[in-house]
Amino acid sequence: SGGGVGPDGGRGGSAVYTWEEVQKHCHRSDQWLVIDRKVYNITQWAKRHPGGIRVISHFAGEDATDAFVAFHPDPNFVRKFLKPLLIGELAPTEPSQDHGKNAVMVQDFQALRDRVEKEGLLRARPLFFSLYLGHIVLLEALALGLLWVWGTSWSLTLLCSLMLATSQSQAGWLQHDYGHLSVCKTSSWNHVLHKFVIGHLKGASANWWNHRHFQHHAKPNVFSKDPDVNSLHVFVLGDKQPVEYGIKKLKYMPYHHQHQYFFLIGPPLVIPVFFTIQIFQTMFSQRNWVDLAWAMTFYLRFFCCYYPFFGFFGSVALISFVRFLESHWFVWVTQMNHLPMEIDHERHQDWLTMQLSATCNIEQSTFNDWFSGHLNFQIEHHLFPTMPRHNYHMVAPLVRALCEKHGLPYQVKTLQKAIIDVVGSLKKSGDLWLDAYLHK
Repeated sequence: SGGGVGPDGGRGGSAVYTWEEVQKHCHRSDQWLVIDRKVYNITQWAKRHPGGIRVISHFAGEDATDAFVAFHPDPNFVRKFLKPLLIGELAPTEPSQDHGKNAVMVQDFQALRDRVEKEGLLRARPLFFSLYLGHIVLLEALALGLLWVWGTSWSLTLLCSLMLATSQSQAGWLQHDYGHLSVCKTSSWNHVLHKFVIGHLKGASANWWNHRHFQHHAKPNVFSKDPDVNSLHVFVLGDKQPVEYGIKKLKYMPYHHQHQYFFLIGPPLVIPVFFTIQIFQTMFSQRNWVDLAWAMTFYLRFFCCYYPFFGFFGSVALISFVRFLESHWFVWVTQMNHLPMEIDHERHQDWLTMQLSATCNIEQSTFNDWFSGHLNFQIEHHLFPTMPRHNYHMVAPLVRALCEKHGLPYQVKTLQKAIIDVVGSLKKSGDLWLDAYLHK
């Protein structure tokens, strides 16, 4: 294949390339990717990518077609940004997929994606999300009204904290919907409302969340690409990492007890300590003043509401306790779908296989839907991240049928089993580490 046609080295998209050539361009300073057989040089663009530099860089040297379609609700709008980056296409003799992926499986999934779009399953019902936002605001108002009418006894303060933790958790699931552009017809409205929900209702940063969360969706449970499995040496996860740590005699923590110390540093600390520090660090270091201003409106409103009842330190104690409660809710719901699944280094799987090896579902019920923000349909959410959550149950049978056809495991658990499996998988990984540490 030619390295380019004409004196411009093939710019403007006239050159043809092999997969072997494309795969060489996977370094921080030199990044190509393929979408629909067209080859793009994204080296400079990655820094300006609205979804963050990391998520697009994770596909350098790879076929990014399915991820591109999954993340962008309006592909035609995005294509005008792609045009100037086009440098050529794959040679006619090259397969459409890289790394020997199953072409039939990829085509079947793309056909399902087309069907989902045709049947209107990517269109949101505004009433659903309006009522959802309403129940969050109502909880906030009731929590305040409770203190206003009956005072601040210990029992009422506890009840107020539980109501606030519920509204914070539910606002967490709602901001997730806006972050995925799955509510409004236009991206810009989704972005504005996302900043309102995560900023004003929760005191966090939309950019921080998106740049972190899109990576998780692009490469779930892939070490060094999914920030959710970057446990900073505190835990060893999956079947491979514990053995690698054990062989290298790495013992930053007593990993064979990680299923026990998880209860001390996982659920209680993720939101009040780890996320809070990370969010403010990110907003200041990236000079993200818009998100900072939104977050400040949350704290301003919170202190205006609760200072008259509890004073300054009492209000700080209240928000800390609410974050502590919310953190347990958040950690168990987000981990139960992913932690007991396969966690590995980059394996270059197709979109369908990669998402199914990293995710499982929890049984459907009215309570489970509400409790998990419909993330009990984690498989469907991962395959179609821009789909509004009230449609997951409609696409689930189609996804299950596709998995059966290709022999992919489609796991559904009870809520109780899913939570127990989180602890079980941590214990299993810890035991693998101990065995490798002592004997290999």
